[in-house]
This record gives sequence, structure tokens and C-alpha cells, in this order.
Amino acid sequence: MERLGDADLRAPSWKWCVCGILLLATMLNYMDRQTLAMTITDIRHEQGLTKQQYGELEMGFGLAFACGGLVAGFLADRMSVRLLYPLVLTGWSLAGLATAHAVPIGTALVSLGCSDDVPACYWGLLFCRTVLGFFEAGQWPCALVTSQRLLTAQQRPLGNSLLQSGAALGAILTPLVVRSLTSSAPGSWQRPFQVIGAIGLLWIVPWLWLVRQRDLRKPPDSDEQAPSENETIGRGLRRRFALLILTVIMINLCFHVFRAWLPDFLREAHDYDRDDVNLFTSFYFAAADIGCLSAGFVSKRLVSCGWPLHRARMLPFFVCACLTSLSTVVAGLPRGPLLLGLLLLIGFGALGLFPSYYSLTQELSTRHQGKVTGALGCTTWVCTALMQRFVGERIEKTHSYADGIFFAGLLPLVACLALALFWNWPRQNDHTTTE
Repeated sequence: MERLGDADLRAPSWKWCVCGILLLATMLNYMDRQTLAMTITDIRHEQGLTKQQYGELEMGFGLAFACGGLVAGFLADRMSVRLLYPLVLTGWSLAGLATAHAVPIGTALVSLGCSDDVPACYWGLLFCRTVLGFFEAGQWPCALVTSQRLLTAQQRPLGNSLLQSGAALGAILTPLVVRSLTSSAPGSWQRPFQVIGAIGLLWIVPWLWLVRQRDLRKPPDSDEQAPSENETIGRGLRRRFALLILTVIMINLCFHVFRAWLPDFLREAHDYDRDDVNLFTSFYFAAADIGCLSAGFVSKRLVSCGWPLHRARMLPFFVCACLTSLSTVVAGLPRGPLLLGLLLLIGFGALGLFPSYYSLTQELSTRHQGKVTGALGCTTWVCTALMQRFVGERIEKTHSYADGIFFAGLLPLVACLALALFWNWPRQNDHTTTE
């Protein structure tokens, strides 16, 4: 006799509970990642780091994320995601927790041969961020394999919007946690890393309780030859994969410029104080969360009204890309309500781009979603890592954030145009799918 928790005896709402767990994982992923952005101004002043060195820390994180994406993508297709997911989450939580001890870690690394021409804290942060990036990369192959195997094609935009909205939720909570745990006292920046890293370890319990091994079984080999996938084999697959590489680079460069540099931009360029920046950053990512969820709901609603599936995905993508292009105005604005209001609209658009993108990646293959996600993630994080270092150098040289802000918001429009021109438009009945 099968127990009540097995998949075939569960209520239909069970899969959405799992999507909620995926949301929490993404939330923790971004909380560990965003804590440095929220504390870097204090760390720089206390430890003597430069903006260029902060850009190098973000670059180290990004390159490690790229490598981790390839490894995790390969493993997600070959081993149990039920077990792999908690392993990678444990790894990034411990790395986040260790960041609080960056100074002694850096001192140890200097004694082992690292240059003492830069502060020891730099080496400690670089080590912790590298480990963090490697393990955090496992979030996306694991999460997208999970949502692909649990949800139908019509359900995936909404499921992916729930998954991605965890990023905004984490970014909303991080400034509030940082604000409550830090002060003007030296070293207070360490406490948020300790608390957030420890909380992450608790996620493992509901995941193992809700998800069984049989729930995430690979589809049979014959599924790979289903009619819905025949078109993506060969030239069609290569074209779509190339388009997704361009898309993921464009939308991530946009999102991560604002993720990494917005707090510093408001504090250094517009003279907002720390508490105001922390509070506004929460509002910024609340707007991003609303944008992400809205994109998924709108897409699902359009499909239910008879729209072709691809067009139902592309309309919210286009609207969100138009909103991020408001960066061209923000780059030249002075401090004030208009600046903050437009930044909220940019946040709405920046995260609202992702549900449609994730749904497109899930069309390429049912059996190799991990590898697809890992390869796309590797490509985008190499580009993002190099971009972060360049942005840091540019700010140091020009003493201005305007260039990065101006161009970052235009990039999603490039992706939108490419998808509109070169992605195969579905037939009239494309709102149906073979499952």
C-alpha cells in the first residue's frame, strides 16, 4: 500500500506548494547574494576597499557561478534533484555564513601566499564569494528541472514567476534584515551574514518532507521524440539556443547592474543615508516582485483567453523591456521623488522579464533541462562577471554611475527584438502542448 504522501494520491494543489518551496529557495539564494551589496559601503569604509575591488568581488562571484552552473546542470540531469538541491543550498548557506569571518579568512590566505598589498578582508571576501557563487549556481538547474517535471507548458509561466519572485522577496527582506542587525559600530556588518546563512539551512526540512524521489522522475526516452520537440532538433534547436544565450545575457546584465550597484548609486551619487537606502531597496524589489508575478499571471490569462502560447509570453516581456528602458531618463535625474518612482518602474520590468525566458528554455528539451540551464547560466555569468569589474573601473575613473545606468536598461529591448524576429512563431493551435 502506498502512503498518503505519494504523488498519485496528492491533491492538485500539491505542485503549487512545491513551487512555494522553490520560491523560498530563490529567496534565500538572493538574500545570501544581496547581503554584500547592502553592506559594501560600510565594509569599504571600514576595511579600505575600493569600488574597483568590489567590482572584482562581483566578478569572482560571477565566474564561479558560471563554472557552478555547468557542473550543477550536468548533475541535475544525471542524479536525484531531490538530493542535489539540498546539497547545493547547504553549500551556499555555509559560504554566506563564512563571509562574516572574511577578515580572519583573508589573514590566513595572506599567510599562505596571497598578496598583502590589498586588505586581508578583500581576500577573505573573494574566497567566500567564489564559493558562494559556485554553489548558488545549482539553484537554477535544480529549480527549473523541478518545475518542468511538475507543471504543464501552460502552467510553467506562472510557476516560473513564483520561482523567480523569490529573488525579489529575498531582496525585499535583505535590506530590512541588514537594517535591523547593523549599526554604526565597527564590525556590525558581519551579523546579517551569520543570520541569513544559518536560516538557509532550515529550508532542507520542508523540501525533503514535501518532495519524494518518484515525484521528479525523468520522462521516458520516447518523450524526447515527442512531436512538440521535433522542430527543436538540429538547426531549429541551435537557432533557439543562440537566441536564448542573447536573451539571458541581456536581461541579466540589466538586472544585475541594478542589483549590485543601486544601493551604492543612491548613497554615493545622490547622498541618501544608509537607512533610507535600505528601506527604498526593499520597495524597489517589492516592485520587482509584483512585476515578476504580474508577468506570469498575464501570460497564463492570455493563454486561457485563446492567445497563442508564444505571443502570450512575449507581450509581458515586451512591456517589461520598455519599462527598463526608463534607465535612459534615470541616468540624468537629480535626487528626488521622480528618480525613485522611475527606479520602481525599472525594478518592475527588470524581474518581469524572467518568467517568459524560463518558459522558453523549458521548450528545448525534457530530458536535458539541467544542461540547458547550466550552459545558459555559464554564458551569462561570464559576461555578467566581466561587466561588474568594468562597471567598477568605470565608476572609479569617471566618478559617475550614469553610463552603466543608462545602457543597462536598454539591453532587454535588444533581446525582445531578436526573439520577435527569429524565434519561430507558433501555429494557431500552439496553446496546446504534448505532455
